[in-house]
Amino acid sequence: MGSSTDNDGGVKTEPRVLRRDEWDRWYGTLIRAFSGVPEPAEELELYRELTQVDRSIGVWEDEGEGGACVGTAGAFAFRMTVPGGALVPAAGVTMVSVAATHRRRGVLTSMMRRQLDDVRAWGEPLAVLTASEPAIYGRFGYGAATFGLSAEIDTSRVRLSVPAGTDDVRLRYEAPAEVLDACEAVYARLVPGRPGMLARRPGWERLALLDPESGRDGASPLQCVVARRGGEVTGYARFRVRPSWGPAGPKGTVALDDLAGLDPATEAALWRFLYDIDLTSTLAVRGRPVDEAWQHQVSDIRRCRPELRDALYVRLVDVGAALAARTYQAPVDVVFEVEDAFCPWNAGRWRLSGDAKGASCERTSDAADLALSVRELGAAYLGGVSLGSLGAAGRVREVRAGALAAASVGFGSDVAPWLPHGF
Repeated sequence: MGSSTDNDGGVKTEPRVLRRDEWDRWYGTLIRAFSGVPEPAEELELYRELTQVDRSIGVWEDEGEGGACVGTAGAFAFRMTVPGGALVPAAGVTMVSVAATHRRRGVLTSMMRRQLDDVRAWGEPLAVLTASEPAIYGRFGYGAATFGLSAEIDTSRVRLSVPAGTDDVRLRYEAPAEVLDACEAVYARLVPGRPGMLARRPGWERLALLDPESGRDGASPLQCVVARRGGEVTGYARFRVRPSWGPAGPKGTVALDDLAGLDPATEAALWRFLYDIDLTSTLAVRGRPVDEAWQHQVSDIRRCRPELRDALYVRLVDVGAALAARTYQAPVDVVFEVEDAFCPWNAGRWRLSGDAKGASCERTSDAADLALSVRELGAAYLGGVSLGSLGAAGRVREVRAGALAAASVGFGSDVAPWLPHGF
């Protein structure tokens, strides 16, 4: 979840670490900030278990027994894939809210200050989040680094061409819970290959099985199809079917929750299956990788109505450690002049030297080649947003001629970064 707004006034705004027995009140503040509609019991219980209370903070109006919680923020301990395949510690910022009665009193700023100080003390070079309101987090140094592709595919009009080997893939319906371990094994094999993916912490696999009736919007319970090649599980798709009928007959919708395949033939077999489900004419997909192959297999991309939306926001908490943790697809040797008013330990000049084998990033007194804020470094960090495009937007200033183009190529990624699930 993202945040609501900002706050300060006669209330004490100093955040403190959450206690386990305060979770209900703390989480209730969060739910009220996000409309007040209660979550299904199974989802509430899962997030109660997943919450890391020692990494969660709150602001309380009164420290007495009946004190009201007026601000919430948490940070999951994740490991995220970066270009080059390394899994880097990243604080997954989440459950951020401020009570509507305490807006514009410095509450949000105080929580962001405490949280980033904590993340630095934990030795985690990155903080990441998904934003309910994107305008909020730029001032705290977060940049939009990944995007998700959504589509409403007219499967009655759009044909799919598939690669060789697709017919060798065997598909079978399975109960989602019974094949969870096999699906998780597929997911784990995919994590190192795409920047932005999160290694699953214990318990997080249950997120994919949440299936409250109140959240189906008239669709079926969660269904799962597993793909096999040579007896090995190579992929899966989780989805729901929403039936609908019109004067001309059936026009149901297949709503895709999740799809993963270890090879192009498996992916194609799963997409083809979803296209051909009886009594449906629409395949609805949300938040898929922007470079996914199906876009080049369809007969008419316009009738797929593709749409992009921002997904993961990245904040470099330790510029040197973060830039040294990834690799670069072309050699880079560049001095950045970094602006970071909110985390001043990052401000100043950094020399980044690296290539596809590794990198180093150290403080330097050498003249700057590029000048930018930590927000732009976060946006470009996973390789999905080019430094060149940020430069064209006026957000990266080239000090040495030619430095921007060279750095932009080095920061790129052959595989688009992608966040597979929210947190």
